Amino acid sequence: MTKGGFVYIMCNTNNSTLYTGVTSDLLARVQEHKTKYYPNSFTSRYNCTKLVYYKFFETIEAAIDEEKRIKGGSRKQKERLINSINKEWKDLWEDIKEW
Repeated sequence: MTKGGFVYIMCNTNNSTLYTGVTSDLLARVQEHKTKYYPNSFTSRYNCTKLVYYKFFETIEAAIDEEKRIKGGSRKQKERLINSINKEWKDLWEDIKEW
């Protein structure tokens, strides 16, 4: 059985730096970003601890394809994607942490 996956975007507190990622376990992965579990990672160095976008895909392969598409796009395209579900750029962690 194929496990689904999530594409997500993290940003820093002033929304100037974006990070796009993919995972099969969104809760665990976002927790890692928030606690800076990997201290030398991009998200730790640039303080990307705010979840501003996520989307579920039925297969991890589909999620990886979407991650590549998003990463290949411009900043403006990423902003439009975030704004499509989160106009205030609030931290969506509060919405998902009780899953």
